[in-house]
Amino acid sequence: MSLLVPTPSLVPAGTAVMPPMARQATSIDTIEGAKRKAAFQAVEEHFSNDMQFVGIGSGSTIIYGVEAIKAYLTKNPPKNDRYIFFIPTGFQSRKVIEQAGLMPMAFDSLPEKVMLDVAFDGADEVDDELNCIKGGGACLFQEKLVATRAKKFVCIADYRKNQARLMTKWPSIPIEVAPISHATVMRQLKLLGSVNPVLREHTLAKTGPVQTDQGFYIIDAPFKPLLTAKDVAEGKDGSGVDGVWDVHTLAHKIKAISGVLEVGLFFGPTGIEVQAAGGQGGQKPVACYFGNRDGSVVVTRWPKEA
Repeated sequence: MSLLVPTPSLVPAGTAVMPPMARQATSIDTIEGAKRKAAFQAVEEHFSNDMQFVGIGSGSTIIYGVEAIKAYLTKNPPKNDRYIFFIPTGFQSRKVIEQAGLMPMAFDSLPEKVMLDVAFDGADEVDDELNCIKGGGACLFQEKLVATRAKKFVCIADYRKNQARLMTKWPSIPIEVAPISHATVMRQLKLLGSVNPVLREHTLAKTGPVQTDQGFYIIDAPFKPLLTAKDVAEGKDGSGVDGVWDVHTLAHKIKAISGVLEVGLFFGPTGIEVQAAGGQGGQKPVACYFGNRDGSVVVTRWPKEA
């Protein structure tokens, strides 16, 4: 197979022609660099060595979050040889914690009254109000457990995840379901307006459906772009007419389906807002750090700054 590149007559003098594979590698390097920049800034602004319990999410972005925490603790170790415990959202994040030489603790080993000082996690897509789609890595149930046990949830992402509305570029909402119920749930999702929800399977088809750490299945359900609370306040109908939903309404509708364990929509008040009202923690991040192509980081906070 020949590698087709522009002929010399079509290329300005002095212009280097980059082969497709090199361009792809450059793109990947840019994305990973953006994630790393965002992670280091998020950790710098929200982590300290006097914390005791810290939530660690799943996925490729959080690897850089753990790297940033490790770098911080190398320069600023906890005083009096005190341990900081890191609570993972699944098997993968536990291994990342261990490989960094940090101390993991299982979520169900937390004392009842303990709150996490902070939880760091990524997202598949984030809208203007910091509602998130999560679950691309099939850890959404434990990610939501950890987020709602934290005083604050801080999201780390790259520029591709920063969208005005959910379901803009990310193709579907992950939903964790009991295996016995998956066909029934998919039927109910179609009635809600999801076009062609699918049961997530391994790349090698003969190995069957993907199973979560809970032994559950994941359904990926496409929907039309989701409206924000601001859209609804401005009079737009997010009640499901013509398959158009707002984030809050759709999340509650899906969660109410028998057989659904959790929905990959993170929304509502932040942990700080929930605690101010006398509750525990919230699903929505207090801030999202988006790493950009040029090495800069855009920070969106909630409630939004005036």
